[in-house]
Amino acid sequence: MNYKICILGLGYVGLPLAHAFSKKYEVIGFDINSKRVEELKNGFDRTEELSKAQVKEAITNGIKFSLDTDDIKDCNIYIVTVPTPIDKSNKPDLTPLIKSSQTIGKLLKKEDIVIYESTVYPGVTEEVCVAQLEKISQLKFNIDFYCGYSPERINPGDKKHTVTKILKVTSGSTPEIADKVDALYKSIIEAGTHKCSSIKVAEASKVIENTQRDVNIALVNELALIFNTMGINTNEVIEAAATKWNFIKLTPGLVGGHCIGVDPYYLTYKAEELGYKPNLILGARQINNGMGKYVAERTIKLMIKKGIQIKDSKVLVLGLTFKENCPDIRNTKVIDIVNEMKDYGCIVDISDYWASADEVRYEYGLELIENYTFDEYQAIIVAVGHDGYKNMKISNEGKVIFDIKSILKNADGTL
Repeated sequence: MNYKICILGLGYVGLPLAHAFSKKYEVIGFDINSKRVEELKNGFDRTEELSKAQVKEAITNGIKFSLDTDDIKDCNIYIVTVPTPIDKSNKPDLTPLIKSSQTIGKLLKKEDIVIYESTVYPGVTEEVCVAQLEKISQLKFNIDFYCGYSPERINPGDKKHTVTKILKVTSGSTPEIADKVDALYKSIIEAGTHKCSSIKVAEASKVIENTQRDVNIALVNELALIFNTMGINTNEVIEAAATKWNFIKLTPGLVGGHCIGVDPYYLTYKAEELGYKPNLILGARQINNGMGKYVAERTIKLMIKKGIQIKDSKVLVLGLTFKENCPDIRNTKVIDIVNEMKDYGCIVDISDYWASADEVRYEYGLELIENYTFDEYQAIIVAVGHDGYKNMKISNEGKVIFDIKSILKNADGTL
């Protein structure tokens, strides 16, 4: 097929996908962020999902980066990769998805296919997005235009499991469209595809991927709370248990980011709307959301034991991104530690060589520091396990070291 593909949303998901498609198809990458578009035109990806060479390769392949809807009006495949966040009440915020659908609706033509990759609860594509497409375009779903759903599986910062190397789940609004969507992705995905019987099945498959991981991590976090109370080293327990072949080896920690800490709320929202109370999933969310507060409390107790005055003590937090070796600061739970330590009266400095100072300032109103000496602090919290922190030499004499990821040997406390 002679497809002209538009990727809407050029973030961690959309850009690698656009790069992969550009090797075989005419591709236009669309984003409403003018700074982002300009940077990509100049060959720079601030998410670091693509190298400069890969961005330039995409440009050489003919990809066009744009924020002008006139540039995408001739496309016949629209792939939506915009964020699906939650609001302050942990309810799904479908605004980016709705606005993207409205933008496409103004351009939609007969026989066009709109494919959604954003994580949603089952039913959103056909009940929410299609309604916007029909309303704006005045075209009829499954008669004039069609839809597909193929959930993103990008793991930010992972250079091994990249978009073409992860098996892709696909679906379509009719059996014929399902075949077309599957064939489209199969043409670029080396790992292959799995075609679902319906869009709702594909939507549900994605939302449970991260829900399962969230629940499993919550179990390990709760075990850490129990073992710490008992005076047992949690990591030693996990290492021992992991000697059994079918033990799922996970480690305790903060659960943030745009996926694991968000996606379960999409499923619980729909479940509660239908009258079912998902106690296990919500309980897991409560445990994981409380880990930042727990780390701060443990640090304070260790400081008191060492005779360190809490008020006006200086605390250094190393790492702010939601995971190691990645610049993504979205929904990072390190912020909870920072806020808790400040509530105790501590003066908190934050450093992270992976994070963008401008993004941190815009998103959280915080300033990152680059230059520091460990001796000037009464507590150091290693919050993220970046590779650059693994060989640090820090004396814990006269100070407390709390190491969330257990990368230092002389930490006073760990999860």
